[in-house]
Amino acid sequence: MWQLYQFPLCPFSRKVRLLLGEKGVGYELVRESPWQRRDEFLDMNPAGQTPVMADPDKNLLLVDSMAICEYFEETVEKSSMISGTAANRAEIRRLVSWFDTQFYGDIVAPLLHERMIKRLVHRAAPDAKMLREAMKAALQHLDYTDYLLDHRHWLGGATMTLADLAAAAQISVADYLGGIDWKGHEATAGWYRGFKSRPSFQPLLAERMEVISPPAHYAVHDF
Repeated sequence: MWQLYQFPLCPFSRKVRLLLGEKGVGYELVRESPWQRRDEFLDMNPAGQTPVMADPDKNLLLVDSMAICEYFEETVEKSSMISGTAANRAEIRRLVSWFDTQFYGDIVAPLLHERMIKRLVHRAAPDAKMLREAMKAALQHLDYTDYLLDHRHWLGGATMTLADLAAAAQISVADYLGGIDWKGHEATAGWYRGFKSRPSFQPLLAERMEVISPPAHYAVHDF
């Protein structure tokens, strides 16, 4: 069976888990704290980043969330997540890249550093200024997702795609860490409420990171 090396608040692992859930692929979760830089994990991925997927029985090792998603998109026909014309597929990949780089870099990465890494690794208090800047950036990014959803049924077009999975993964981590103010973003909030009710999303809502509790609305579908 596949093993997925991840930690509960890794947004890139969440993207992979959502795709595997939608495609009905079974796997076992293996807890990995990449900041510990374990030699055994670095042997699998010298970059020291999650997610990593391994199937020891087949001697298969997959590294990098996009490479993992592309692998299962190509090998599992059920629930295609990169579909449509060449232009459609390019737009899906563009949005995945936008959430994995811009949204992550501006919002999720600083929130993870201030609220998780500082607490778990450095035993330090978060920088209030950095938190405010991340939350301000979140408002701007949600303006863009509102715009997309005002013109499309899903973020990437008429059907759910990997763009939605990437967005939900990043937004869910930011929401867990208290970085999302949903007021004034009803289009994105409505889309996210629908996502939270999907079976693929339920395991994510049930997971908790040690010593870090999410806001009360985090696991509520109709927040």
